[in-house]
Amino acid sequence: MRSSSHRPRKRFGQHFLHDPGVLARIVEALAPARSDFVVEIGPGEGALTRLLADEVDLVHAIEIDRDLAAALKTDFQTKLELHQADALEFDFAAFPDGMRIVGNLPYNISTPLLFHLAAQAKRVRDMHFMLQLEVVERMVAGPSTDAYGRLSVALQARFRMRKLFNVARGAFRPPPKVDSAVVRLEPLPAPLDVDADLLRRAFSARRKTLRNALPEVDFAALGIDPKLRPENLSPADYARITCSVR
Repeated sequence: MRSSSHRPRKRFGQHFLHDPGVLARIVEALAPARSDFVVEIGPGEGALTRLLADEVDLVHAIEIDRDLAAALKTDFQTKLELHQADALEFDFAAFPDGMRIVGNLPYNISTPLLFHLAAQAKRVRDMHFMLQLEVVERMVAGPSTDAYGRLSVALQARFRMRKLFNVARGAFRPPPKVDSAVVRLEPLPAPLDVDADLLRRAFSARRKTLRNALPEVDFAALGIDPKLRPENLSPADYARITCSVR
């Protein structure tokens, strides 16, 4: 491991996971088969990559840091296909259907990256991510709770999600200022169609009533109380609204 040779870069949000127990739990949660098409986002120093490479024929890894990418190419002569790229801009459609995505996502770009990956819901088998605990709680939150918001609806419309376990700050180098958690996302057999712009407008006015947040919607025709707030509606409600305005 190159933990002493690479200085973590703030601009990339680098916090390297080094706790062997946590790494093992992530691989156990993934439970990969030898032939699985596994994509790792942000392999960093390769701690998780090494464990994955022991389980599958080939790991595809996406790393933005050129120095880390060079070190990974040196360390992994085989069993690693490295893509030096920004995961936010990477075309995941280049990979085959049924891919399994895993990674310790940079916390500074986690929300936009999750929206980017949500577009691949039909093409992935599952995704397992280490994220800031607060983000995971937003992902799995139910309606009418403080954590429930745009991210909750957008992801729950496409995925069944479960928080697997929490991870302490000391599991990373350097330790982040927040706690973390690992979450599993599995595509729904019948995803809901929710308009992204409608969702954005609704939750940018989450303290307003639905009547004021989305004045173009005929809530009476939908059987939805217009005096409710955007945070009170389920993903299925937003799918019904989307259908009514198209």
